[in-house]
Amino acid sequence: MRKYYFVFLLFSIAVFGQENNDTNAIEVSLFRGNVIPHTIDLYHLQGHPNGMMVSLLKQTHGKEEWHKAFNYPDYGMYLQYQNYTNDFLGKCYGIGALYNFYFFNRHLQLKVSQGIGYATNPYDKVENSKNRAFGSTLMANTNIGLSYKKEHLIDNLGVQAGFLFTHFSNGRTKTPNSGINTFLVNVGLNYDFSNNNKRSVDTTIVKKNYSEPIKYNFVLRSGYNESAIIGSGQYPFYHASFFIDKRFNRKSALQFGTELFLTNSIKDYIRYISIAYPDYNIDASTDYKRVGLFVGYELFINKISLEGQVGYYIYRPFKDDLVIYDRIGFKYHFNSKIYTSFSVKTHMFYAEALEFGIGVRL
Repeated sequence: MRKYYFVFLLFSIAVFGQENNDTNAIEVSLFRGNVIPHTIDLYHLQGHPNGMMVSLLKQTHGKEEWHKAFNYPDYGMYLQYQNYTNDFLGKCYGIGALYNFYFFNRHLQLKVSQGIGYATNPYDKVENSKNRAFGSTLMANTNIGLSYKKEHLIDNLGVQAGFLFTHFSNGRTKTPNSGINTFLVNVGLNYDFSNNNKRSVDTTIVKKNYSEPIKYNFVLRSGYNESAIIGSGQYPFYHASFFIDKRFNRKSALQFGTELFLTNSIKDYIRYISIAYPDYNIDASTDYKRVGLFVGYELFINKISLEGQVGYYIYRPFKDDLVIYDRIGFKYHFNSKIYTSFSVKTHMFYAEALEFGIGVRL
């Protein structure tokens, strides 16, 4: 899995370093908060995590059409350190890509970031069997923050303060993997390296009607994961989707479709359950395949779009997980027809897979 995280990191750097006309800024925030225990595995892992996040920002000023459409957001990279103040959990480090969106005269900031994480003290059967949250050192990291921000309070120096939600999980590429969610209060400073913050719209941009007819999408997502049995082994999965989408305006499209899940770790899990727990009356030949129907929403930014989907299994002979599943991720559009994607498929708070996909939109 290390090579997949490395590819994802390179992808993030390339995407967020693609423009050269924007100015630079930095944010440094300190935070402290609480673990949110979403499973019984985590009640002994609570504490008061603290840490720091450094955001390296590109400020937009209207050189591209999407700048004005999203009220001149920031984009860039973040570095994160989080100490869980719990001997079993240890510390986590994160690095990845981010967007800052602004509201209410640019005083309210919404931070959305996605990257990779490194855990210093993951699960070990002998040395650290109490850590049921992290089954591996490498993980996915998601952060969502809402802050009040005041720029140029003293010359180029400003302040920000607010709330931050963080999530570390390996997407069940290796078990155990309950993952950790934390809710934090943060406060910090920001500094603008530019002396000219003038924002101006490019008047040469021709207004465009973004509404489109219904499009047809074919997506293949893959990776590998492990069943809930620790040490059962990692197996590849293949998730094939067909869906239609309808783009209504500059930012939004709705989706409806179906998908087939070929998850080999479930096939192995069925065989294990049939032998280890005969009272469950599970036949080893039970079909492991699943079919789902889903609805989704896609938010178009520039070449990147954010995607969320909620689905329902209409075919699921082995009834182990919830009947409802969800997916959240992002896409990078090479052109109007070809895109790649990275997403996390879950059943509520329980991650099933980190998915790397390639899609065609016709």
